[in-house]
Amino acid sequence: MFPELFESFLEGPLVKRAIQRQLAEVEMIDIRKYAGGSFRHIDDSPYGGGAGMIMRAGPVLDALAEARQENSHVILTAAAGHPYTQKDVRRLLKEEHLILIAGHYEGIDARVYDHVDELVSLGDYILSGGEIPVMAMIDSLIRIMAGVIRAESTADESFENGLLEYPQYTKPRDLNGEKVPDVLFSGDHAKIRAWKHEQSLLWTAKYRPDLLEEYPLSEADREILKKENEDR
Repeated sequence: MFPELFESFLEGPLVKRAIQRQLAEVEMIDIRKYAGGSFRHIDDSPYGGGAGMIMRAGPVLDALAEARQENSHVILTAAAGHPYTQKDVRRLLKEEHLILIAGHYEGIDARVYDHVDELVSLGDYILSGGEIPVMAMIDSLIRIMAGVIRAESTADESFENGLLEYPQYTKPRDLNGEKVPDVLFSGDHAKIRAWKHEQSLLWTAKYRPDLLEEYPLSEADREILKKENEDR
């Protein structure tokens, strides 16, 4: 409904770089253009009563029909959708043509649901529209495309391997008595890798313990977590 909200987003460094390098193409389609009448209303009051306005199915489906290709995968942002995860990002990156529908108002006519391939939600909270979730999805996809940023910059990020990323530090080495761990200055790459994995485990256990329910813990991992619990 509001393509103008994407103007500054599309000028952001990563998205703009991907478009300039022809790694990705982003087309904005204004659903209002598919609504009849001089006022181009694409919303109306809900049948049966209720607060708020509902996006009409007609304009949305007409816009979708024009945008859809044989290889299109259509996603609607909706509260009923499954939680969007990094696994979804990797999966959707394999699609050749994605159509992301941003809802608005109180909701969207339920008949639209039968014309999409997937419902996606960014979380259990309500936004005024689907524009922000769509921006988030575009950003998450573009940033891991080959040629946008260095591959090593995304390899160890949070959620890529089932754990949170390890804590990171930069200058100064000592900030009012709070020091960067000595191991990072050891020059011993094996020790540094081991420390990073250990810290990823500990940070995940501290901040997102739910992630450990699906992570395949090794015996060494279990010992690390056990020792941490004993030391508390």
